[in-house]
Amino acid sequence: MKLAFSTLGVPGLPVPDVLALASEHGYHGVELRAHPEEPVHPGLSPAERADVAALFCGSGIEPLCVAGYARVAAPGDDAAVLGELRGLLRLAHDLGAPFVRVFPGGEGPREEADAIAARRLGTAAEDASALGVRILLETHDSHRTGADAIRVLGPVGHRQVGALWDVMHTWLGGEQPAQTYAALAPQLGYVQVKDIASVEDTTPLPLGAGVLPLTECVEVLSRGGWDGWLCWEYEKRWYEQAAPLPGLLAAGRDHLVRLLGEAA
Repeated sequence: MKLAFSTLGVPGLPVPDVLALASEHGYHGVELRAHPEEPVHPGLSPAERADVAALFCGSGIEPLCVAGYARVAAPGDDAAVLGELRGLLRLAHDLGAPFVRVFPGGEGPREEADAIAARRLGTAAEDASALGVRILLETHDSHRTGADAIRVLGPVGHRQVGALWDVMHTWLGGEQPAQTYAALAPQLGYVQVKDIASVEDTTPLPLGAGVLPLTECVEVLSRGGWDGWLCWEYEKRWYEQAAPLPGLLAAGRDHLVRLLGEAA
């Protein structure tokens, strides 16, 4: 498996500095938080996109994903959501990133939210296919478990639409790692790892210092022969009191490598 970290852990850090951290600490890729307050977002000009792509190419670090905030199950008009999603797809294509992350964001009756999300993702799948990018629905908010996500992904049934497994949200949803993997394996794009103290305190912690079942997750993935990406999503942006990520990256990588070795 390859290792990455999210720029959510280093808010506003310039791309060259992010790539230097990845290279220094042995990470293979970076998940790019796509938001206007970050260096990388859909408002970049063609020249700016080319510059970012060149930086990645020159560093040998891979742009894993453009992590957007489109909410595909949210109520309202499809056009705005699809427009946002297509902008993220174009950005990922221009940067050479294989994935775009979207959230569910459903409200109201479950069946209605599922249908809205499946309709929009099915429509956007053709754009994704044309651009060579895959849309990943994160286990999050209204659809936080694998069982929730598959209710949407099953009806879509398109190779360019898959799942992003956030291990915190599936755990908070009461789902065991084996259950999540069984639900998502055919559509799994990559896995976000993290650690927290408890259900009540989700402040990010160093990997291995909290309660999330990272060992079980890695074991399940290894037993299944899955060889994709593990991405550390350290939510520093939302928790200013959390320790700075750069000082934790080396130990985090070592912890994941140790889990992978034990699971092999």
